[in-house]
Amino acid sequence: MIRSLFSRPLVTLLAVIATLLLADMASAADAVGGRSLVDLTSAFSVAMVVIGAAYGISKLASAAYESMARQPEVSGSIQTAMIIAAALIEGFTFYALFICSQKA
Repeated sequence: MIRSLFSRPLVTLLAVIATLLLADMASAADAVGGRSLVDLTSAFSVAMVVIGAAYGISKLASAAYESMARQPEVSGSIQTAMIIAAALIEGFTFYALFICSQKA
């Protein structure tokens, strides 16, 4: 359902614009001492990092398994490349989690 909802570019554009406007109002409310509408905390940032990393590794594994099924004779090199790429994604994820968890 989510995939079909965001497959239309207009809906995606509206979601991005709404997010940016709410974040802008939240920072404006913080500047004047009011209560913000959206609390973009480190927990939200960590959630976005984890979702992005999981999506990236799942796409990587999906493509690797599909290519191994198509060409079984090169599955060893594909698996090695997949493990190296997954390690790089995880390394970046840990760095991003470290940055997001810092108190501002």
